Amino acid sequence: MLLIRRFVLLIAAGCGCGLLCFQARAELRAGVSKVDITDRAAGPVNDPCFAKALVLERDGLRIALVSVDAVSIGEIGRIGNDFLGTVRQAVQREAGIAPDGVLVNASHCHGTVRMDTAALVIQAVNEAANRLEPVRAGAGSGFEDRVSENRRLKLKDGSEADMRRAYAMPSDHQIAAVGPIDPQIGLLRLDRVSDGRAMALLYNFACHPIMNPPGKGSSADYPAYASRLIEEALGHGALAFFVQGCGGDINPVRYKEVNAPPDAEPLGNLLGLSVLRAARGIRAEENGELKIRREVVELPRAQDYEFRIKAIEAKRTQLVTSLQPTNINFKAFLPMLIEEKLSPDAPSHFVQSYLHERTMQRETLSQFDADRRANLERYRSNIDVMEELTRLNTNLSLLRRHLEQTKAAATPTLAVEVVGLRIGDFRLVTFPGEATVEVGLNIKQASGHPHAFVAAYTNGYIYYAPTAEQRRNSGYAQEDCDTLVAPEWQAIFEARAVEILEGL
Repeated sequence: MLLIRRFVLLIAAGCGCGLLCFQARAELRAGVSKVDITDRAAGPVNDPCFAKALVLERDGLRIALVSVDAVSIGEIGRIGNDFLGTVRQAVQREAGIAPDGVLVNASHCHGTVRMDTAALVIQAVNEAANRLEPVRAGAGSGFEDRVSENRRLKLKDGSEADMRRAYAMPSDHQIAAVGPIDPQIGLLRLDRVSDGRAMALLYNFACHPIMNPPGKGSSADYPAYASRLIEEALGHGALAFFVQGCGGDINPVRYKEVNAPPDAEPLGNLLGLSVLRAARGIRAEENGELKIRREVVELPRAQDYEFRIKAIEAKRTQLVTSLQPTNINFKAFLPMLIEEKLSPDAPSHFVQSYLHERTMQRETLSQFDADRRANLERYRSNIDVMEELTRLNTNLSLLRRHLEQTKAAATPTLAVEVVGLRIGDFRLVTFPGEATVEVGLNIKQASGHPHAFVAAYTNGYIYYAPTAEQRRNSGYAQEDCDTLVAPEWQAIFEARAVEILEGL
């Protein structure tokens, strides 16, 4: 009996290969780090851009999740197409993380990052891997509907346009409805077992970070303000990780406002407060699950570029032909329009002239006003045509560029990396492009799991990925022109994403 007791004590002390050793291997451990990746030599800086690394380990499995304040992982911006491969090779060699265990999400902000960002990300991952300690993991969700709006406009003729600073919005009388937003905030909280304090708070939200204008200097936009607020509130070195969702067609609210300067800080503060409010209700548990599943999915490439290009060219010809001759220019148009609005019954002269008893004078003024209104209407119609031509020209250039890309690729499909990640009760599936909001909403609903979320802009960049309905839009918007995929991509990806989430 004494020998048996001694043997049990040895196991409890952690020696040998008994129960406690198994539990130690099963515990979830994590470490975090961040580095400044701002290129300060490139121009003014409003606020810094960071790369933040979260490394997790359980049962010999190591995973690195990196958030980068950059426009994309490859293709556009300063992060090249070799970035992911370079990072994966280095962290496999230096931190023992397999290539399939590396996820890098771009916030899609338009900050200016350093050309050596890959080396800085590798540094952050290695530092995080050297700081591993036991953590508790908890999942939850928050709600924020005050900071975003859908930028696609449903027009009365059945087509859609979008809100961009590259061109004007359609006239109010043309707009019938707008699309949805996703107000849900996906949350993962990691607390240190040693003292119960937060180590990391990851928040997943869908919205373009494009509210700070270039004139303010390089900026990580609203996620920077949200993360700073969260980190200051949590204290003790905790890091906030913003993970971009399916924000392909989601703008910051009042993005097209022209009567006040754009400002990302109020939006970031609103989001940060909503994150903190929801995070308080999360219960973190020890020894949470850690799983990852990576697949390469083949999506059909677009085959309709030439058809759409010809359709736009025909529409442009029609619009140019529709321009009407008029006797006025803009200098004359603006005061005439104001006069018409101020006094529609007496726009061209003081009202007493219209009350004069001489019939000829009244008739002369009446005809004169009718001619003025005709000129005003023609000029206003010409403005509408000019604005539509601007939208068409901008999107035509996108179609032409992607036609050349597709010809050069010479393959009918596009291989994309899709990763499923589980940390405790938190589940995430990724996509390497600008998926629009309904894609994320569909996947979350179909998964049936309260803590399943979608991160676009991850592990690559294949431009916009609109819904099948958006992809067939006859009105032409950035999301359905700046794309490489055919309409059928949506059903394929949504089905695979749900299967991956269910497999976790």
